[in-house]
Amino acid sequence: MYFPSNIKYFLYLFFFGGLFSAQTKVLVNKNATKETQNLYKNLWILLDKGIMFGHQDDLGYGVNWRMQEGRSDVKETAGDYPAVFGWDLIHFENEKNGPIDFFSFKEMKKMMEDVYNIGGINTLSWHTSNPKTGKDAWDNTKESIKVILPGAEKHSLYKSWLDKIAKYLSSIKGRDGKNVPILFRPYHELTGDWFWWGKGNCSSEDYKKLWIFTYEYLTNYKKVNNLIWIYNTSDFNTKEEFLEFYPGDAFVDMISFDKYLYNNPVQDNSFVEQSQKQFKIMDEIAKEHHKIPALAETGYEEIPYNQFWTKTLMEAVGPYKISYVLAWRNHGLNHENKMHYYVPYKGHPNEQDFKNFHDDEKTLFLKYIQNTNIYK
Repeated sequence: MYFPSNIKYFLYLFFFGGLFSAQTKVLVNKNATKETQNLYKNLWILLDKGIMFGHQDDLGYGVNWRMQEGRSDVKETAGDYPAVFGWDLIHFENEKNGPIDFFSFKEMKKMMEDVYNIGGINTLSWHTSNPKTGKDAWDNTKESIKVILPGAEKHSLYKSWLDKIAKYLSSIKGRDGKNVPILFRPYHELTGDWFWWGKGNCSSEDYKKLWIFTYEYLTNYKKVNNLIWIYNTSDFNTKEEFLEFYPGDAFVDMISFDKYLYNNPVQDNSFVEQSQKQFKIMDEIAKEHHKIPALAETGYEEIPYNQFWTKTLMEAVGPYKISYVLAWRNHGLNHENKMHYYVPYKGHPNEQDFKNFHDDEKTLFLKYIQNTNIYK
């Protein structure tokens, strides 16, 4: 059939343009499980529906309670579970206790499976021990990355850590027998200097080498095909700063940053202003690189401002589309005899504002995404 040249041109744009658009929204791991691919596809769809709310260790403990089946501070205040459930692999590589000693990794596995079974989303970070010193992730001894890169003296040690993690991640399965998809966020907050992999403690080239090796070892060698990979920073002021450690589009599915509020927002609006600046930059990068953006950690400890959720946080996000916002954990009384929590509990003065936040048409909790069948 003959088509005029202008018609040919539009057909070209329609077919190949559409094909290219579809190709940019697939996982970097082409062998990802069907459920993981479906989740990623639905994350793109949900990006146009609203912002999913997440909470760290939500099912494991809350203020004044520990490991009680079905409990959740989010559920007890907002009337709904979060859509995204955060977890961490801290100390896993050294076979120590669970994330903060409130539950074991075996118990965490069950909770992650429960989240999948009810249609929620799991995201996992890794406060990796310093391989150079043997201390924790906050031991920011410089050049610690170098000892675990290929050919270095502790490269075999690092591979043994990844072997343990691969076995664990591959063992997390739903009642349908399928591997549970996980949003994986290793080596996070990289623009800060508090972790041994952070800016100032290693070169960007070494960070990229570590990320790429980690991705390729888990994906290509260990065949861990249920991960969606998230690149994560803390504060930044330019595109160049955000992307300085970026390992490349072939190794990243989502981009994000972490940002906490420390000062009364009535007296200090810097959290909103700086967040808006960072969201603008990340939004441009997400569109240019075809990646899903998120606010991977946030919060205001003890939430002493009664409009944090509906005013401060929503103003901070502004008009920008992000996949989810995750509040940090509700530890309760910590070892310093100080209250440490980021989501209101039943009876907290901020409870009503959190309910209003839940009811906002822009926010998505578990019940909403359950209706979307995100894994199918």
